[in-house]
Amino acid sequence: MLERVIPAEAIAIDDGSDAWSDRSAILSGARDFAASGGKLVRLEFPKTEIQVYGNTVVVYTNYLYEIDMNSKRTTKTGRGTEIFVRRGNDLVNTGWHLDAGK
Repeated sequence: MLERVIPAEAIAIDDGSDAWSDRSAILSGARDFAASGGKLVRLEFPKTEIQVYGNTVVVYTNYLYEIDMNSKRTTKTGRGTEIFVRRGNDLVNTGWHLDAGK
């Protein structure tokens, strides 16, 4: 599914990392997380605003997620901006920027 919705030109800026991720790094990170036994156990978006401009959708959100890695749970919160573009019948995620917020 990720391969279908993450296009070749995707760019991701994640909180806590100086590096920007391209499609290859995004997919590799997802595979590594799954292979390590990591599990997403909670995902919330307590505040979300959406703007639609033709075939482009911009999502602004506050998020909370909790992961379980080797029976250790970690919770992260922050803010995110994501851009989606309609291609045919699909919305593809061309990029995002996450930060820790306040």
